[in-house]
Amino acid sequence: MRFAFILKIATLILLRSWRATAVLSFMVITAVAALVFLSALAVGTNDAMIRNSTGLFSGHISGSGISASDAGKLQVTGVEQVLLRHHRPVILSTSSSLEPVTLLGVDPLQEQKATAFWKKTVQGRYPAAGSQQIYLSQDSAKRLKLQVGDRVTLRTHQSVALKQLTVSGIYKTGISHLDQGLAFCPTTALPPGAQELSVALFLAAEAPIDEVVSTLRTRLPTASVTPWMEFMPDLKQLIDLDYICMAIVITLVFAIVSVGISCTFLIFTLKNLREHGIMKAMGFMAGDTALLLVSQISLLTVFAATVGTLLGVLIVTVFAQIGIDIGAFTSHNQYFSVSGMLYPRLTGLALFTPPLVAVVFGLAAAIWPIVTIIRKN
Repeated sequence: MRFAFILKIATLILLRSWRATAVLSFMVITAVAALVFLSALAVGTNDAMIRNSTGLFSGHISGSGISASDAGKLQVTGVEQVLLRHHRPVILSTSSSLEPVTLLGVDPLQEQKATAFWKKTVQGRYPAAGSQQIYLSQDSAKRLKLQVGDRVTLRTHQSVALKQLTVSGIYKTGISHLDQGLAFCPTTALPPGAQELSVALFLAAEAPIDEVVSTLRTRLPTASVTPWMEFMPDLKQLIDLDYICMAIVITLVFAIVSVGISCTFLIFTLKNLREHGIMKAMGFMAGDTALLLVSQISLLTVFAATVGTLLGVLIVTVFAQIGIDIGAFTSHNQYFSVSGMLYPRLTGLALFTPPLVAVVFGLAAAIWPIVTIIRKN
């Protein structure tokens, strides 16, 4: 009964000072809404970096040391696409130049379906299935003085001529390990000889990558199965850093907001010092006064945080549909090499962290007014 009475008084005080309550509520609402949106945008940015990095060529999981007879074991739950790539070291030669490369024999139709590598073509086109064509990087083509339609001779490292292929296209990704020392051709055009097989696995949207990797390592104990977090540790660290930065931003924003709330309630407390004195004379204890102030701030922050969260969800829903194009600012960024579109995505952490932190800092904001009023005689 006593708590209900104090809660009623706290509500009436907030309603009586409705202008100040509206201003403080607006401050918390905008902070929570903005941080819900920013948290969802951070998740969407991480999604975009993963999508661009894995979707360009490598896939979510890379495998090597796998025999062609074991390729069927790669089809496990969660794997959407399996790309087989045959590696053959060769030397590309023209009348004036030599260029050592690793020639990859691929299935052009499957590669174009699963990856975005073909979108990096700057001249010509990706090799056609079943053709005797080669796909060169812009740097290799420049050193060999080749254009689309020219023919290039494939030789072994002992300078034995193997065959000739026609240049179907020239590409540039802006990523050094893809632009240097690689060339592509259909598997049927790959010269016979010693080859290595690698695979790139592309997973479904919600597939748990850890479970897929564990299953594949059990099925293929002698093979090397590596998730993107291991062969792209720089991207993993960048995503972790993104989460740390968001946590710092949320903490700083609500620390500032809580100072504003604390100062405002301190002013109200001093302004209404006569009322607090009357309540103390009527039998209010120090604990009752503290509970009254905590109730006021809790009611205000919980209400404002709820409204702010709903507003933030609405904003995220709108931008998740239309996306945010930052392509003009990422043209030389390897993590946005395919697309600069960001789609904010709400997760449990992005949705609940800002309002919870708002309530926690709101309660912390009550400390200063409580100490001040209790110490007053």
